Amino acid sequence: MEIKDIIITIIIGFVLFEVIEHAVLPLIFSLRNRKKKSVSGVNGLVGEVGEVKQWDKTEGQVFVKGELWRAVCDTPLSKGDKAHIQKVKGLTLKVKPFDESVPY
Repeated sequence: MEIKDIIITIIIGFVLFEVIEHAVLPLIFSLRNRKKKSVSGVNGLVGEVGEVKQWDKTEGQVFVKGELWRAVCDTPLSKGDKAHIQKVKGLTLKVKPFDESVPY
């Protein structure tokens, strides 16, 4: 094999690698992620864990994702507790006490 053939083989290999890296792989990943639904807004809060800032009997305020939200819970909570967000109704969060042993 001549040196010219080796250089041409290396150049072809490099070009193929670059095409795969910069064209084929991004195309595959964008097609794969295209069907994933983006979760944003209040629906993105479900499943998150917030910190109780104020609580009185069954309602209070929970700090989550940089904002303070009105929240309700069947179980009394205390300031500083963590709360797991179950659902969002309007601008009110339905929460329950956070339990690290329970996978959400």
